[in-house]
Amino acid sequence: MRNALVTGGTRGIGKAIAARLVNDGFNCVVVGRDQASLDAAIAELSSPTVKVLGLACDVTQPDQVSDMIEKAREMLGSIDVLVNCAGRSGGGVTKNIADELWRDVIDTNLNSVFYVTKEVLRSQVMGAGGAVINIASTGGKQGVIHGAPYSASKHGVVGFTKALGLELARDGSDITVNAVCPGFVETEMAAQVRRNYAKLWDVPVEEAKSRIEARVPIGRYIEPIEVAAMVSYLASPQARGVTAQAMNVCGGLGNY
Repeated sequence: MRNALVTGGTRGIGKAIAARLVNDGFNCVVVGRDQASLDAAIAELSSPTVKVLGLACDVTQPDQVSDMIEKAREMLGSIDVLVNCAGRSGGGVTKNIADELWRDVIDTNLNSVFYVTKEVLRSQVMGAGGAVINIASTGGKQGVIHGAPYSASKHGVVGFTKALGLELARDGSDITVNAVCPGFVETEMAAQVRRNYAKLWDVPVEEAKSRIEARVPIGRYIEPIEVAAMVSYLASPQARGVTAQAMNVCGGLGNY
C-alpha cells in the first residue's frame, strides 16, 4: 500500500485531492494549520480500508515542517506521493499592496513548497518511484491583473517544479516532479476572489462571477474533483514518464 501526504488538505482543492487519493487506495496524511479544521476533514475523509491521519503544521515555518515530516515517517514509514497544495489568494492594485501581504503570499504559496519538498528529499522519506505534485495555477504561466503576489508566487512554483524535475530525472532517485495548474476552480478561495474583484470593478458579486466565467472557453468554473483527477494520474504508475511538467486543468483558459 502506498502513502501520500497532502498539505492544505482541509478544504477546497486539497481536500478533494486527499479524498481522491484515499479512494485510490493511498494511506493519507492531511496537513493543515488549524486543528479543528483538521479534525473535521479527517472525520469526513475517514475510510475503513486505509489510514487517514492529520498533522497540524504551519508549512511556512521550516522547523515545523521538519517536525511534521518526521511525524509522518513515524505514522506511515514512508511518503510515496507528496502533494503541495497549501496556498492563499492575494492581490490588489500593486502600488497599494502591503509588504506584509506580499511576504505572506510568497511564504504560503512558494516558500512552503520548497520547505516541504526539501525536507522530504533530505530525510529520504520518499524512495524510488515517488512523486512530488505541486499545485500551481494558470496564473503561474501568465500575468494576473490585480494579482501580482499570487501570480509571482505561482510562477515560482512552476519554475521550481521544472528545475527540480530535471534535477531528479538525472540523479538516479527515480522521483518525478510535476505541477498541476488549475484555472478558476469553485472553492471557498474562489468565492473570496470574486468578492475582491467585485470591489475592484465596482460591480455585484454575481456580475464578477459572470465576467470570470466568460473568460473560460467552456464557460464555467472547474470543480475540485477535476483537479484531483489530474493529481491521481500523476501519482499513478502510468505517469512515470511524465516529469518537469506543468499540466493545465482550466477549461481552455490557458493552452500553453
